Amino acid sequence: MASGNAIRGSRVGAGPMGEAERGESAPRLRIAFWCSNGHETRPSFASDAQVPDTWDCPRCGFPAGQDRDNPPAPPRTEPYKTHLAYVRERRSDADGEAILAEALAKLRGEI
Repeated sequence: MASGNAIRGSRVGAGPMGEAERGESAPRLRIAFWCSNGHETRPSFASDAQVPDTWDCPRCGFPAGQDRDNPPAPPRTEPYKTHLAYVRERRSDADGEAILAEALAKLRGEI
């Protein structure tokens, strides 16, 4: 049973969208970029825009360059360091033993 709605199945503003309504699009260039994993990305740029040297790969996140045979190296990530690792960088073993001896002497009531 049909209701008397004449615009059923359409939405406000629906209609053919074309160049006449939107205006002409700017001329585009599609530039190929390759990452170190061999993924190819082809973003489009306006023909008068400056193309960047690197582009982030949408698949792996590594930087991608325009040279397929020589892509940029992936960024080197430093491993997570614990608090103890940072302390060991600042102090020698002799310093650590002296601090430990001082703390034990305080606990024993010798100081």
